[in-house]
Amino acid sequence: MTQAMPDPLILQEPLPEGDSGFGPIGRTRRSRWMLRIAVVVILVLAGAVMWVTNQWLTQRFTETTRVRTELRLALYTGNIMSELQRTSVVPLLLARDPQLTQALDTTDYSTASAQLITARKEVAVASIRLLDMQGRVVASTNRTQIGMNFSNTPFFVDATRSRGTIFSVNTNEAGGTEFDYSRAVIQDNRPVGVIVVEADLSKFERAWAGISDALAVVDSEGKIILTTEPRWRGVTMAEALAARSAPSAIQRALQATADWANEAPDAYLRGQAVMRTEARIPFRGWKMIAFTSYDSVRERVNAVLALQIMGFAILLAFVFYGLSRRARRQSQALRAESAELRALNARLSREIAEREKAQKDLAVAEQTLAQSSKLAALGEMSAAVSHELNQPLAAMKTYLAGAKLLLQRARVEEALSSFQRIDDLIGRMGAITRQLKSYARKGGEAFEPVDLRSALSEALSMMEPQLKTRKVHIIRTMPRAAVMVMADRIRLEQVIINLLRNALDATKSVEEPQVEILLTSGETAVLSVRDNGPGITDLDKLFEPFWTTKKPGEGTGLGLAISSSIISDFGGRLTAHNSESGGAVFEVQLPLLSDKNRSIRAAE
Repeated sequence: MTQAMPDPLILQEPLPEGDSGFGPIGRTRRSRWMLRIAVVVILVLAGAVMWVTNQWLTQRFTETTRVRTELRLALYTGNIMSELQRTSVVPLLLARDPQLTQALDTTDYSTASAQLITARKEVAVASIRLLDMQGRVVASTNRTQIGMNFSNTPFFVDATRSRGTIFSVNTNEAGGTEFDYSRAVIQDNRPVGVIVVEADLSKFERAWAGISDALAVVDSEGKIILTTEPRWRGVTMAEALAARSAPSAIQRALQATADWANEAPDAYLRGQAVMRTEARIPFRGWKMIAFTSYDSVRERVNAVLALQIMGFAILLAFVFYGLSRRARRQSQALRAESAELRALNARLSREIAEREKAQKDLAVAEQTLAQSSKLAALGEMSAAVSHELNQPLAAMKTYLAGAKLLLQRARVEEALSSFQRIDDLIGRMGAITRQLKSYARKGGEAFEPVDLRSALSEALSMMEPQLKTRKVHIIRTMPRAAVMVMADRIRLEQVIINLLRNALDATKSVEEPQVEILLTSGETAVLSVRDNGPGITDLDKLFEPFWTTKKPGEGTGLGLAISSSIISDFGGRLTAHNSESGGAVFEVQLPLLSDKNRSIRAAE
């Protein structure tokens, strides 16, 4: 037995006499706690100030950015209206041009295209086309369009049916959007052609691309007709915003941080939160939508937060500087006490040496005690041998008497059967002596899968001679399926025989002796042996060696002690209690043999 030794380098600092917390040490501890509280207060104050500053500045700068965006949208809408109004006058002027009217009347278009190119340069429109009444382009500022037929397009059909200027939004051959003003050319109060002027609104898209994050113009139906995002053109705003690429885990984390720092975003553009600003265009129900990122807001807010963090960092630096000065003073005080500590360590080292010597002496005493215990165990084994061999010897005596009578009656075959049983008993006696040699060191060596039903049947067969000498009612209840356990078959049968022998001895004074044997299988295998005898008087000493209630010469008091040791070696337990209806009940609980237990035993 060893004892833990104190570490000579770990010392407790006792409170000096007369210092109840109000002396120098008490004042030092109070000041240390005050400094710690001051650091915590500074950190909490810094967090609160930065949180309030972030909320207030974010809201203020966001509103400023929104106002600037609204002003920019007002400028953009004015530019669009100016361009549309200026372009709407051009078809009226060209439709009254006598040269174009004469070209349509005479079908001589040799100079018409040149005239249209000159007009386009003067009025700064995207393109001008002249169509005859069949919808065929007869003159155009884009000569590649001459000969193309637009008889089914809205700008031609509506212009031939009206005497005014018609506005229409169309898709050109390149997939882009064009904004056309068309008007019929009238001669002699009848239409002879159609003049089509395309407004140059695409120049605004190119100008917007370098200024705002995203801009879009939607018509009265909600479709996007002008935008800085080419993939949005021709769809609704809801569809355009819904088409978002799947972000990565890092992008999701950054996005969550940005959303927490800013106000709730109006939408997401290219994976970034943006604010949405709208402005109405006084033309056919159009409106302009701008999406502005929070980058400028965050940059301005972060600049202020950085200054606040720097200020609190400087304040903490002064606090930690004060802590470091106090720590230096404490280290000097500790160095002054180092001599006393070294002397105390030397004294503790001497005490440790003395205790180590005492431990060595204790180890020698333990070895002596262990040797004495072994000698006592040898005495117990000699008594156990005589106890365990009594049962097979009694059975052999009975079988020999029976074989003698059988030989006298010339029943040789039956006599040979008795001799075979005697031979089996001799082998069992040899196994018992070998097992009893290992009683002092606990555990068995011949473990194998054993069916408890067959072990019980074999034990009852061994007890057959004793059962024939008395009228004992045996009630045996067993399941139909096998109850497999991992055990030593001979030692297990030895335990069952011992329990049955004790039950028979307990019913000697009963008029109608009865022994009930119940074998069940659930979470564990349980074998119960119940008798209707007087019961057990002292349950606490039941499994102690050499304790018995039998008369001298009838028992040694080792049977139940050995049986309990055997069952423990099998991983189970042997218990006993008195039944409510009278008599004693012994229960053997053993773990069932499962596939896992089989693999473990095979590995061992």
